[in-house]
Amino acid sequence: MGLVNAKEMLAKAKAGHYAVGHFNLNNMESVRAFLLAAEETRSPIILGVSGGTAKYMGGYKTIAHMVEDFMEFLKITVPVALHVDHGTYEEALAAIEGGFSSIMFDGSKYGIEENVEKTKYIVSLCKEKGITVEAEVGAIGGEEDGRMAMGECADPNECAAIAALGIDMLAAGIGNIHGKYPADWKGLNFDVLAAIQDKTDGIPLVLHGGSGIPDDMIKQAIDLGVCKINVNTECQIAFTEATRKYIEEGKDLKGKGFTPRALLAPGLEATKQKCIEKMALFGSLGKA
Repeated sequence: MGLVNAKEMLAKAKAGHYAVGHFNLNNMESVRAFLLAAEETRSPIILGVSGGTAKYMGGYKTIAHMVEDFMEFLKITVPVALHVDHGTYEEALAAIEGGFSSIMFDGSKYGIEENVEKTKYIVSLCKEKGITVEAEVGAIGGEEDGRMAMGECADPNECAAIAALGIDMLAAGIGNIHGKYPADWKGLNFDVLAAIQDKTDGIPLVLHGGSGIPDDMIKQAIDLGVCKINVNTECQIAFTEATRKYIEEGKDLKGKGFTPRALLAPGLEATKQKCIEKMALFGSLGKA
């Protein structure tokens, strides 16, 4: 099975009251870890690529070919979507040409009129190619590729205007942030989430900043229409901690433990296990 767009997997998640995990790629090990996790648990999965990762890993076309080749090599049979995460207008266009099966155009930094105009054009391009589209209203807090946002709750009426453009999923700020959550974080605003779902006619909603949100809040968000949850920070931390432990235990000094494959293997496995843990929480196990 090759790459698919996210439309069918999100429709099934909506009907089944669970969420599909979106896990950000950071290197070759993460590609392998996430694909193996999805296949082992029979879960659909969305692989996300930020603009910074695209530059680091050789561009959108390189990443698309890598993921497709890994899927063939590993004999992956579950649905896999390759998705742009918080794409700028230019990044979204580049990924469309690069072979991605799903696009997020993040126009939240613009006024609502310009966000609508640019999103509408991206939707028109993607519909011709069978690519799903995610849009955003209300900036998500934290840092994403060097861009800082304080976070805000989206206006449900603005969400309705974007949803009416024919997008397939909507990311709306409800107090969530990227990265680690601070000790004084106030939590998700479920009143705003419910209002957004009501105003957007049941469109699949996306929860960004899924790392560190308490389990009960995750489950409540799913109950209120969230069908896609983005995870990055927790997987990065799991990878780093496993790699650090390998070195601190001196395993890199034994035999050929210094080889990159040996050094990074614990991080790959830790990433895989964290991915499985999150998919279990989201309820997607066995849903492929």
